[in-house]
Order: sequence, then C-alpha cells, then structure tokens
Amino acid sequence: MNLQESGEMYLETIYVLSKKYKDVRAIDVGEYMGYSKPSVSRAVGLLKNGGYLVVDELGHLSLTGAGIEVAEKIYERHTMLTKYLTMLGVDPEVAAEDACKMEHVISDESFQAIKHQAAKMEQ
Repeated sequence: MNLQESGEMYLETIYVLSKKYKDVRAIDVGEYMGYSKPSVSRAVGLLKNGGYLVVDELGHLSLTGAGIEVAEKIYERHTMLTKYLTMLGVDPEVAAEDACKMEHVISDESFQAIKHQAAKMEQ
C-alpha cells in the first residue's frame, strides 16, 4: 500500500498520542486532528487493511511494525524540519506549519542534507 499524505498524518498522530497516553482510540485521533468521526473511521479502516494499524476489541489503536516505521520517519522529519527552520529565524508556529507540509514531499537525500547542516549549526 502506497501511503498518501493523509495516511502518513494519521500514523504520525497515532504515534504522538501513543507516546502521551497508554491507550489511543479513534476519537482521540479525531479530536487531535480536528477531523470528523466518519473521516477517522475510514482512515483507520484503510490503515488497518494496509497492515499499518491494528484495532483491539476495545477499540484501541496500535501501530504495526510497518506503521511505526512510517510514523517515526514522518515524526523525525517534522521535528527536524521545525527545528531547522526555527534555527534559521522562522517563527516557531510558522516553522511547525511549514514542516508539516514539507515532511511528506521532501526526498530522503534533501532531508539528510538538512539534518547534516542543522547538526553543524548546533556545534
């Protein structure tokens, strides 16, 4: 299954929420993202069918190995790009919004170059 930006966003959100809370439910994802229950339900179904997510009998969401892999990659990109843009003088809120857009389209090569440059700037 080739994930689109929205699928990556859902996985990242579930990942972030799972770091904060013991159990993550679809309603938590909807509240966090500001999406309707039907939208979240549809996305959960697609991610479940794609092998990125499992839902237990109580409705708790858990990422599979494949889901964690994607979520961690997107989350790292988000945090690194936000940090880098902030280091360049961009307002933190604007940096976070821009990073959210960039994280889905940037190539691995460009991301690694930015990551390398940010590490140099911190020294």
